Amino acid sequence: MSRKVLGALVRSEARLALRDPGTTLFAVGLPVVLVVILGCVPSFREHSADLGGARVIDLYLPITIVMVVALLGLSLAPGALARYREKGVLKRLATTPASPASLLAAQGAVIAILAVLVAALLHVVGAAAFRVPAPEQPVGYVLALLLTIATLIALGLLIAAVAPSSGVANGIGVGLFYPLMFFAGLWVPREAMPRVLVDIGDATPLGAAVGALQDSMSGSWPGLVHVGVMVAYIVLCGLGAARWFRWM
Repeated sequence: MSRKVLGALVRSEARLALRDPGTTLFAVGLPVVLVVILGCVPSFREHSADLGGARVIDLYLPITIVMVVALLGLSLAPGALARYREKGVLKRLATTPASPASLLAAQGAVIAILAVLVAALLHVVGAAAFRVPAPEQPVGYVLALLLTIATLIALGLLIAAVAPSSGVANGIGVGLFYPLMFFAGLWVPREAMPRVLVDIGDATPLGAAVGALQDSMSGSWPGLVHVGVMVAYIVLCGLGAARWFRWM
């Protein structure tokens, strides 16, 4: 796969993604609006003893970043790849220098780029408007973010592999999004959950992702359990996608 071919595919997939109003609205606009709304609640800017002395807005920034990656990984990639299969795009690509495998790489690159850009935007908004601190362990934070992105890309490819149509792919993605985001702390911060729910959440991809990001935000390296869970999902989902993915 040449860099020129991959670069052209990445640019093409990025343009297609940004032309979709759903991508712009839900993956970019919604997270920013959510952080602003939460930050405008006075009590959410106060330190809470019930949350171990943390502020709600500080806890929700990594949760919102994981939500961005989940929206992209569970919705954008599976739906697009299943749609390409339905329309015969993957079959036609197999006869060109731009192989189907290069399209998968381009999809992953677009998701990664969008996720990093939105994460950076959320940190800028959080710091400027609500004094959300920067990660105290920046190297660990970057590692956790990259693992989060890779985990959701692998899960999205697995959905695309087993879904017979784009509609089913979107349905599976949405069906997974809500329960996974519950364990990530979107509705109730993990710090306020019963211990048993936290333990269950640590075994889910998004719960592990939020745990790793919050560890590095507070100055620690991402926990081995969180890293191990994400690596396991990357390997298992990647192998499953490679085993069952159909190009036509």
